[in-house]
Amino acid sequence: MTAIRPERLGADRAVPEKVGPELYAPNRKPSEKLNDADQAAATAFEGEIREFVRRDVAFLRRQRLDGEPAAEPMADNLSVLIRRVSGASMEEIDRVILELQGIRDMLRNEGERIGREIAGYASLSHASMTAMKVIGDSLKQWKNAPDDSGNRPAG
Repeated sequence: MTAIRPERLGADRAVPEKVGPELYAPNRKPSEKLNDADQAAATAFEGEIREFVRRDVAFLRRQRLDGEPAAEPMADNLSVLIRRVSGASMEEIDRVILELQGIRDMLRNEGERIGREIAGYASLSHASMTAMKVIGDSLKQWKNAPDDSGNRPAG
């Protein structure tokens, strides 16, 4: 299979190739004029296009009048673009806010749990201090008791 080079396609022509819209325009010599039938068809076609554009513009104007008063189309397009661009950022910010609220609730619950644990340990510490005082007082009384070593049975 051989490749055809574009520069070779038109090399044998003396007329330069058309570019842009002229490429699609019909081959017509400048001196050639449209006959009356072609002229009438072209005029009718242009009239239909104009009518279509008028109806479309009128429809858009009616929509704006029925709805909220809109600014210029460029401002509408700009606001739509800003909404579209900021939409993802706003969703991400909302997601982060929800996560932070969840973390706040978890920290609040853990703080309450730790407060209850500390209160339990404080109560246990108080009870053990009271018990130690009772034991200490009992030992003091036992140590300071009169020594009746002769009265004790030998065992």
